Amino acid sequence: MTPLGRAGAADRPRTGGPRRRRVRGTAPLPLLLPALIGLVFLVLPLLALLLRAPWRSMPDLLTSSEVWQALRLSLVCATAATAVSLVIGVPLAWLLARVEFPGRGLVRALVTLPLVLPPVVGGVALLMALGRNGVVGRWLDSWFGITLPFTTTGVVLAEAFVAMPFLVISVEGTLRAADPRYEEAATTLGASRFTAFRRVTLPLVAPGIAAGAVLAWARALGEFGATITFAGNFPGRTQTMPLAVYLALQNDPQAAVALSLVLLAVSIAVLAGLRDRWMTAS
Repeated sequence: MTPLGRAGAADRPRTGGPRRRRVRGTAPLPLLLPALIGLVFLVLPLLALLLRAPWRSMPDLLTSSEVWQALRLSLVCATAATAVSLVIGVPLAWLLARVEFPGRGLVRALVTLPLVLPPVVGGVALLMALGRNGVVGRWLDSWFGITLPFTTTGVVLAEAFVAMPFLVISVEGTLRAADPRYEEAATTLGASRFTAFRRVTLPLVAPGIAAGAVLAWARALGEFGATITFAGNFPGRTQTMPLAVYLALQNDPQAAVALSLVLLAVSIAVLAGLRDRWMTAS
């Protein structure tokens, strides 16, 4: 190469891979104003909750037996509902992501329907299906003596009904992003379809399953409408934290604020747990 050629190559700008370029500059007023209003609208209620919290009496409010009963029941039922969602939701997500069958779009719409369905309507639907006179509940009662409404099991079912779509959506999205050739390679090497799912697919989509499980757990912990409709509000048996907040708001607003702060702390913990996966780096 000639000296001129070497010099030209040296002067040539080095180009690497694609870089994400951040737009800098002053935000236009028609965008800045509504953005600030939206920020204030979302943050102001949370700040008001912190400002009006009875910090001095907080230890006494949070150490009462009723609060601990509701908190323990909420944690147990939310965890059980998440376990139910994992057992039946992950295979459902795999079916929607990997198997072509007629009406798959309709099935996906039905699976995600509880996301937009009012929770009270979901509770009424559960009563119509699993109540003592429900489509399935009457046979459970007459054949096996199993009664689901207004029991702790009813709380778990109500929470799983509204929380499982979050898990299914997360896992299905992860499955669609995963390369199916790894599963195909496992089957060509003699592994059965289930073995490929267990040994190859599950490790690949483990982060999506974990994120979906956390979202489902948080949604189950905050469930109110379907729970109070299908399971009632019995202290120690079906009264979860959101129901305790609702009841305390009528009799003791300070206790309602204290309980709300507990749920707020749990929500912040959930966001912190999902930060690395769902939030982009600054």
